[in-house]
Formats: sequence, structure tokens, C-alpha cells
Amino acid sequence: MLRELHIPSSTYYRWRRAEKEPCERRRHDIELTEQIREIHAASGGIYGSPRVHAALKREDIHVGRKRRVERLGLAENQGVASGGLAR
Repeated sequence: MLRELHIPSSTYYRWRRAEKEPCERRRHDIELTEQIREIHAASGGIYGSPRVHAALKREDIHVGRKRRVERLGLAENQGVASGGLAR
């Protein structure tokens, strides 16, 4: 089947290995997602990305904005918007 699709067998076996043994970044992402879920739950579902970032920073976990927002979104967590000013 691989020959019919013109896919090298090494590509297939690399893909299978990646499914069994996630890379370091994927393992770190799983841990980060769990930490974000815990922080979000501890805040009563109020904390959004900026406050989650501050909480992670207090725990000495450094992560960029895009990655943090991505993990927060994948964890299906959203902060509660403040009332704001009416004009």
C-alpha cells in the first residue's frame, strides 16, 4: 500500500513511533494543559489567559503567549469578561 501511495516506509514507521512515544514538546504540552486546567478551576473559572500566565509565572513556568492561549483554548477554558465601561 505504501508503494501505491509513493510513501517511504521510513515515514510510516516514524509516524507509528510518534504515536506510541510522544516527543518532549507534546509531553510538555500535556503537562501544561493540566496545569492550566488546575489554575482555571482554582479560580472558579474566572481566570483568562493573562491571569493564567501570571499564575504560571508565579510557579516559575515560563511559556509564551501564543502557546499559552493555544493550551487554554484546547483545555476549553475561557475567562469571564469584566463589565467594562458603557459609553
